[in-house]
Amino acid sequence: MLYYLFEYIEQHYHLSGAGLFQFITFRSAMAFVFSLIISMLFGKKIINYLRKKQIGESVRDLGLSGQLEKSGTPTMGGLIIILGTLIPVLLLAKLDNIYIIILIVTTLWMGAIGFADDYLKIYKKNKDGLKGRFKILGQVSLGLFVGTMLYFHPQVQMKEELPTNQIAIENTNKKPKVFGEAEKSVKTTVPFIKGNQLDYAYFVSFIGDDYQNYAWLIFIPFVIFIITAVSNGANLTDGIDGLAAGSSAIIVITLGIFTWISGNIIFADYLDVMYIPNSGEMTVFVSALAGALVGFLWYNTFPAQVFMGDTGSLTIGGIIAVLAIAVRKELLIPILAGVFFAETLSVMIQVAYFKYSRKKYGEGRRIFLMSPLHHHYQKKGYHESKLVVRFWIIGIMLAVLTIVTLKVR
Repeated sequence: MLYYLFEYIEQHYHLSGAGLFQFITFRSAMAFVFSLIISMLFGKKIINYLRKKQIGESVRDLGLSGQLEKSGTPTMGGLIIILGTLIPVLLLAKLDNIYIIILIVTTLWMGAIGFADDYLKIYKKNKDGLKGRFKILGQVSLGLFVGTMLYFHPQVQMKEELPTNQIAIENTNKKPKVFGEAEKSVKTTVPFIKGNQLDYAYFVSFIGDDYQNYAWLIFIPFVIFIITAVSNGANLTDGIDGLAAGSSAIIVITLGIFTWISGNIIFADYLDVMYIPNSGEMTVFVSALAGALVGFLWYNTFPAQVFMGDTGSLTIGGIIAVLAIAVRKELLIPILAGVFFAETLSVMIQVAYFKYSRKKYGEGRRIFLMSPLHHHYQKKGYHESKLVVRFWIIGIMLAVLTIVTLKVR
């Protein structure tokens, strides 16, 4: 809203400084500051309200140190993150940008699913919350929406680098046009591979000469899988104070670098990455989310005054997945979101081995002392504060490795 206001002021009144709102970097910085202030100032009020309404976490005794002390801690704190993100976005972002629209819908959609889950757990005293099939249905529906929009919407395009011999032909004013015309594409980035591009259409090339028209048969299901997997991974990671929020902040900031580079033709050219017109606007959203996460972390670090609940964790995971897909970096998720990936993998391994050993030996056996992975280390005697910081350090290392993939091929 402020973007359009200052755009109008600049066009009609030529007010000095109004043009700053045309710059993504300025609006992104403002979004971070606004979201940080909102989440920190209003976060305390939301926590007090949740405590007044006795919206507290019901903790099962799993034999973990300090676990029972967390009982009654306000949950559904993901509302702080959602409000801290959406208010600056509505004020500072271009609301007609397709990527911003998709991210706003993702935030509200996943937030509603998580809220319903938390509501059933707290108010209806249903310890299982929203049934798994309904949660998956919601994630699949969102994936279908996001995949359809990214595939069919005319604003979602990319520009490919022209071959060397064509640059001379396209040369105007003695300046080579490095990128060709914007076009629809379902190509994505493959890390550590020379040429580092993969076209989803390749998997339906057996259809015939017009196989490009059927790439959605592969692309949309893959989008559904990514959104479902990452949102559940974030949900599993939210088990100890500050782990999910801190890890997510690291991932989101890294994706913010990708959105800014991918939407800037100069840096996209320099780093030899896909130039995706209009994608730079997502940097404003990313900055708002990063500020909201840092503000929420103020109250979520050990000992936590509030938990994000599924309202927050599912929303964050969904947003991360959509951001990665939008900038064609979804194949980097196992590296960038390595903490989420490890947590999810530990649960899958534990469950699979337990079922296998029960069938083979007559009793279920475990590989980890407890899953997800952070609980395994808690069982080994590590304090959760130390665990969280070490997971953050690993997350930072993985984020740096992800950025390095821009040039290492």
